[in-house]
Amino acid sequence: MFIRNWKKEIFSIPNILSLFRLLLIPVYATIYLNATEHDQYILAGVILAVSCLTDMIDGKIARKYNMITTLGKILDPLADKLTQLTLTVCLSLKYPVLYPVLGLFVIKELFQLVLGVVFLRKGKMLPGALMAGKVCTTILFVSLIALVLMPNINPVAVKVIAVIDALFLVISFASYARAYFGKNVKVQDIQSE
Repeated sequence: MFIRNWKKEIFSIPNILSLFRLLLIPVYATIYLNATEHDQYILAGVILAVSCLTDMIDGKIARKYNMITTLGKILDPLADKLTQLTLTVCLSLKYPVLYPVLGLFVIKELFQLVLGVVFLRKGKMLPGALMAGKVCTTILFVSLIALVLMPNINPVAVKVIAVIDALFLVISFASYARAYFGKNVKVQDIQSE
């Protein structure tokens, strides 16, 4: 089925937007890590805002115009996670207080990746992102983009942001653990989607 519809799989507008978001990652990282002027930090923040905007748009287009593809189900979260990872790594280099946030993020994502693969091999998967995961992603993006845009922020504010981000990562991690192993398991057969 993928071979027959490969053009639809690859060249849909949502998939092109996800690929664009992937291409923005090294651009952001290069600009942020080499920034010395306030304008350069603003440019890095604008690039992240464009990435977030295209993330919102690609999902709406995919649902509204029935452009949901198997490739898109992989590309969209991959672009999200790689953007978040890059953003967290870059900011952790400037604000070491964020290293625990980076560690929690990596543990949570590895947990989801490993379980996703294990259940996929059994012909099962989660039907989509959990609400706790969506809220966590939003909180991370908003707070971390704020750090990019305010390079001279008070160190106490950075610690507060780190605690809030860590809290939401733990809540999201617990939600996904319950979705895979809790009383009301949310994993479904792939055919039932």
